[in-house]
Amino acid sequence: MKKLAIFDFDGTLFDSVEDVIISFNKALTIHDFPTLTREELIPCLGGDIDDIVGKVLGKNNNPQNLEMLKETYLNIYNSSEKEKTIPFSFSRGLLLELSEKGVLLAINSNRLNYSLRGFIAKYFSDIDFVCVEGHDLDYPSKPDPYWANKIMEKAGVLPDEAIYIGDSSTDIQTAKNAGIDCLIVRWGYGSQNDFEDDYILDCVESPSEIVKYF
Repeated sequence: MKKLAIFDFDGTLFDSVEDVIISFNKALTIHDFPTLTREELIPCLGGDIDDIVGKVLGKNNNPQNLEMLKETYLNIYNSSEKEKTIPFSFSRGLLLELSEKGVLLAINSNRLNYSLRGFIAKYFSDIDFVCVEGHDLDYPSKPDPYWANKIMEKAGVLPDEAIYIGDSSTDIQTAKNAGIDCLIVRWGYGSQNDFEDDYILDCVESPSEIVKYF
């Protein structure tokens, strides 16, 4: 029986890509780099902030440009209102339904910790999470299983009692590295390759399909 649901954040519980696009394109413009469309940016998502910035830069990626663009992007993003970063309409209901079934809830994201916890405090302060863990510069980021393992340890569950729920190849690899099952959602920022990955339990179209696994 599955006891623990470890959720990714961006593209799984929250729709956040528009604010990221706006902030990146402002930063790219400041440094005279080409801007990106939504379709061009989404494949850059996944991994930690350095991975994302490197992909955004493309052929212009080098250590100097990466640090320069990352600093500008984070300054713009952190100072923005982020009005377009909101939970998917069904996220609260899904979390509450799982909680009512006695499922333990956790979040494991590569979003920087202060940002992740700020959004959880704003929108899900009444939901009891075992752990909410974002990217911490002192520890490995996804797809390293460090935080997934720590979450299972704190929850007191074994790998075969947990499911990792995400939207991208980073989430699949994180689950695989931690030795736990994985569900991929279609409403996020993943690709057809992610949806057809041999490792996943299922690629789900709706939140109700998640609940049946617990």
